[in-house]
Amino acid sequence: MKQNNSLSIIHLQKIESPIGTLVICASEKGICLVEFADIQDLEREYQQICKEKQAQIIEASSDLIEQLKSELDAYFKGELKAFTVPLDLIGTDFQKSIWLGLQLIPYGETKSYKQQSELLQIPKSIRAVANANGKNRIALVIPCHRIIGTDGSLTGYRGGVWRKKFLLELENKEYNQTEQLTLALE
Repeated sequence: MKQNNSLSIIHLQKIESPIGTLVICASEKGICLVEFADIQDLEREYQQICKEKQAQIIEASSDLIEQLKSELDAYFKGELKAFTVPLDLIGTDFQKSIWLGLQLIPYGETKSYKQQSELLQIPKSIRAVANANGKNRIALVIPCHRIIGTDGSLTGYRGGVWRKKFLLELENKEYNQTEQLTLALE
């Protein structure tokens, strides 16, 4: 492993959003983390990023973080439908292909895990696709919130189903209200 003085730098900044505090990390190549500050295991996420990138995290903004902050502001105002900030994906090749596929789901639309796996031409890999979605470290920008149940119900979301509901409402997508109420009570 490299010595500290030769480690690359990951910039980290916390920002407030309509759905809570977001933690953003950026390498020199792109955004590598957008996560909710209240999720479990956030420290483990930092450790994995540092290990994968052979980097150390410093709490400071960067040009990429500033770009994303501007894009997030426009997104939450309903003015931005697709993010353009460069990404630095950390995961297996399979996971990266799934995450890139998520970015093809247009703003205001949803897909089921089954539809997603069919679009990616791996129709028998629904569980593997769902697992890869669950490992997405770049919330909002890689829109895993656009994946719903086959019956139109809201399914699990690492940031909480209430956030998923907020994001889909922001994007003006209808969903099964009864199922949402059931999930909220669980």
